[in-house]
Amino acid sequence: MGFVLAEVALCAPIRNGFVLEPASVPTREILGGGPPRDGIPALDHPAAIEPGRSAWSDDARVLGVVVGGEARAYPVGVLNWHELVNDTLGGEPILVSFCPLCGTGLVFDRRIDGETRSFGVSGLLYRSDLLMYDRETESLWSQIAAEAITGPLLGRRLRLLRVRMDTWGAWRRDHPDTTVLSRDTGHDRDYDRSPYKGYAESRRLMFPASFDRRYHPKTPTLGLRIPGEGARAYPASELARASGRVEEVFLGRRVSVAYDAARQAFSVEAPPDVEVVEGFWFAWSAFQPDTTLYRAPESATDEDP
Repeated sequence: MGFVLAEVALCAPIRNGFVLEPASVPTREILGGGPPRDGIPALDHPAAIEPGRSAWSDDARVLGVVVGGEARAYPVGVLNWHELVNDTLGGEPILVSFCPLCGTGLVFDRRIDGETRSFGVSGLLYRSDLLMYDRETESLWSQIAAEAITGPLLGRRLRLLRVRMDTWGAWRRDHPDTTVLSRDTGHDRDYDRSPYKGYAESRRLMFPASFDRRYHPKTPTLGLRIPGEGARAYPASELARASGRVEEVFLGRRVSVAYDAARQAFSVEAPPDVEVVEGFWFAWSAFQPDTTLYRAPESATDEDP
């Protein structure tokens, strides 16, 4: 077995210790982000505390998740430094992920074929987005695509769970029984300082990606998709021009999408088979180039969902 693996390694490109072929994407587009494998340390089952013990301000950004009736908040201030959290919530194994370069906070079920996986940060990027790897097979997974792009699990998908990106104050108000990820992670990081300060306002991308130029690349955008059927984008700027809320039919499913400009927070109601991805406009359009687009009536003729 070792001899076979050595032959594969000699024939295929390797980055950060990962064999990149075969792959479902062009290997030349899998780039090193700077840190080595696990140079950004994922968190494994970190402590969670009661909200009264938290020092976060009400306007701090969090990813809020409810699984099995149990609510938990994951502050972006912590996720900026760790990107992945392998956790258990409501008795279910979940993966909380955040890519600061794409503004995407996504939560997944960690089970594949009934087996619970554990994930780490590869230090690699595809279209400027975080590539995760499962420690059991070392397959590389695209966060936004929710799919393995290399390795033994090539082509497999992770199940997306619903997550809400909001302020800590709003999440705590709506979920008074919530817990929150503790700052006591075992790592020496300044969670009150973002290593990406100013990035969300800049037009600059740190890594190349091909995207639709109709909006500022960092425009907050909520994307809906049904794998194999289609995708639709709701930029915050368009929702703001439509009084903040849109109700329509997306691929035969009735959906409601809203944006609160004061909190800079989306909310969505959609059937369970509709995947929800929130992040920067450039990231959504890079991964979903054929997306349809909601346009406020005064902006342009709306494209059919």
